[in-house]
Amino acid sequence: MRYLHTMIRVADPDATIRFFELLGLQEVRRIENEAGRFTLIFLATPEDMNAPGERANAEVELTYNWPEEGKAAEDYTGGRNFGHLAYRVDNIYDSCQRMMDAGVTVNRPPRDGNMAFVKSPDGISIELLQTGDPLPPAEPWASMPNTGTW
Repeated sequence: MRYLHTMIRVADPDATIRFFELLGLQEVRRIENEAGRFTLIFLATPEDMNAPGERANAEVELTYNWPEEGKAAEDYTGGRNFGHLAYRVDNIYDSCQRMMDAGVTVNRPPRDGNMAFVKSPDGISIELLQTGDPLPPAEPWASMPNTGTW
């Protein structure tokens, strides 16, 4: 048995793709299903990609259920979307700064030089973990408070 992907439901695929691109993921394939009225978008990190035509080692599947004509997309709450995803990053401070520079709130700053949480446009918690040993505490992260939930 091997891990394939994690699925999350999204209300705005373009906003969610832009968010995951900030983390370094890229779209690797897309499936449009008119009969089922949904779109599946698969994202992966370059490190998880295989040869062209092969599926990545690990993917995030974005599921967009098309709204009925004249209606808004469903607002997924109460756990219908997911818990959290986790990624190792080469430099947690640089990763968090890149997210903040793009307007993303760092809900749980990396005060310990090791772990942070951000949220996707659909409220999915994303855990960022420093590769290797934690980085030495540094400002502004060391004194930055939590914001909202994570």
